Amino acid sequence: MIFDADLEGASRGDLKALVGILRRQVEQLEKRVVEQDRRIAELEARLNEPPKNSGNSSVPPSKGFKANKNNANKAERTGLRAGSVGRKGTARPLAENPDKIMRVMAKNCCQCHGELSEADQTLHHAYDKVDIPPIRPIVTRVEIYEGICACCAVKTRPSAVPEGMEQGSPFSLNIVAMALYLRFIHAISYERLARLFHDLFGLAISEGGLNAMLQRAKPSFDREVGSILARLRKSRVIYSDETSVRINGKNWWNWVFQNDAIVLHVIRRSRGRVVVEEVLDDHRPALWVSDLYGAQQGYADEWQICLSHQLRDCQYAIEAGDMVFAPPMKRLILRAFVLARRRQNLAEATRRSYKARLERDLDAIMALTVEHKDARRLRKRYCKHRGSLFTFLDHPEIAPDNNSSERTLRPTATYRKVTGGFRSTWGADLYAAVRSTIGTAARQGIHAFDAIRNVLQPTPA
Repeated sequence: MIFDADLEGASRGDLKALVGILRRQVEQLEKRVVEQDRRIAELEARLNEPPKNSGNSSVPPSKGFKANKNNANKAERTGLRAGSVGRKGTARPLAENPDKIMRVMAKNCCQCHGELSEADQTLHHAYDKVDIPPIRPIVTRVEIYEGICACCAVKTRPSAVPEGMEQGSPFSLNIVAMALYLRFIHAISYERLARLFHDLFGLAISEGGLNAMLQRAKPSFDREVGSILARLRKSRVIYSDETSVRINGKNWWNWVFQNDAIVLHVIRRSRGRVVVEEVLDDHRPALWVSDLYGAQQGYADEWQICLSHQLRDCQYAIEAGDMVFAPPMKRLILRAFVLARRRQNLAEATRRSYKARLERDLDAIMALTVEHKDARRLRKRYCKHRGSLFTFLDHPEIAPDNNSSERTLRPTATYRKVTGGFRSTWGADLYAAVRSTIGTAARQGIHAFDAIRNVLQPTPA
């Protein structure tokens, strides 16, 4: 504040008031300087923190940056690796049941030009040549006739047509299955899909026709999802995870609930507990495997924390400078993974002994004096959830990590990056239904295209 008054002629009271104002301004400036110093120190500390990547956090590998390779690695870039020089290559295995066999035999001796018969020759070498014939649609014209009875003059038409030849959409089950497969498994847009059908198969389908085709298929997949959901609500073990999807430019969430027998994808606007409660419908499984996200906790009798996430968090703390708590904790988790590979072959008493040993070592780690902020954060976490770190040793049917759920969600992330998301909620629901169907079928050894065709088969009357 600037005063224009003459200080020489100011009264004692005016001077006191001025001093009071200036003192308050100095106090405010001092507080501001202290806050700015704190903020600067915080930003400088963050500059010294290691960057998060797929090796020390939950950042997916696709978001990482690969280091540039110099000229010394030119041979590796071009595929001419030093280790492969002189190594015998491998060829494609021969087909078990070739459609056609072409026997190529010599007619004359290469030296004396004498004739050679078939009996004089033995097989020297064989290889396959693979080809795909041109694929063109088969169009069946269905003509419905009616007859006039000679006795009563009543017109009569056939009561039914052969299965698959009913009036309606001209496209067969195979075409619908292929459209679903290419759209949702390989993330091909409507425009490219229409061009693909035209260029490869000579079949003209508009983008609107493809959209209508997928909408007509949705009820069949909804029924399949209902069956999968009923099985999930009887499951003893559930793994869960979630990832973001985009619908009409807004963030939604693709949840997955799965185990060794089934896979269920659910796309909802919420990332909260309401989604899990809706899916479970009062069912309480015995075992649950997930990460530490709060909305995935508290639904089962026992819980297994994903140790892969903990391993990465420990690695980040080590890179951030913690040399007291994170290193021994990382070694302990690695020992747990070694035991996990053998857990199904170990006797119950042996597993119980191994778990007791891990618990004793964990007690020693938790008793360490830690100063680093990341170490304090990890120790606070394990104080709260230590009872769920080694559940897999009590129940060897579950894994110590949630990698199976992450692998199940990976195609969703790929689809999001390729297509940018969905333009309608029904399209997102159909995607989730198709993914649930092929994921469950894969548990039974059924390929994706066959699984889609099976669902589209008409149900018997």
